[in-house]
Amino acid sequence: MLRLISRVLAVGFLSFAGASQAQVVISQVYGAGGNTGATYNRDFVELFNRGASPVALGGLTVQYSSATGTGNFSVGATLPAVNLSPGQYYLVGMSSGANGAPLPTVDVSGTSAMATAAGKVVLVNSTTALACNGGSTPCSAPQLALIVDLVGYGTAN
Repeated sequence: MLRLISRVLAVGFLSFAGASQAQVVISQVYGAGGNTGATYNRDFVELFNRGASPVALGGLTVQYSSATGTGNFSVGATLPAVNLSPGQYYLVGMSSGANGAPLPTVDVSGTSAMATAAGKVVLVNSTTALACNGGSTPCSAPQLALIVDLVGYGTAN
């Protein structure tokens, strides 16, 4: 079953947003790619520039953590030094499997195997994995400042 989750945020992470709004946001996530019955053969994260000017993606990473978050986030994809134009989407292909239709051509490939029903995906302004998980190890103020956008889906804490 196709799971396109658009901007479901975990309440515990909202405090990082402050007065500024992210220009590049996570617009969709899809877990279970390649599993039996999957629509697509790989997981993906789609980014979108909702702003009025281009945004440089170099130095940003897409990170993933399980829904209950007992470990740190892991860097699934490091974004290259490209600009994302206003209104443009950017497709990050994650882990793949044998079942489902191929994704359209991805802009960059990553390695995270995302869960079908629940998880957390975060866009981070750092190439280092966040040493927090939103559960037993909350993010510190400096870590929260690195978060560009976050999507929690299913029963994510």
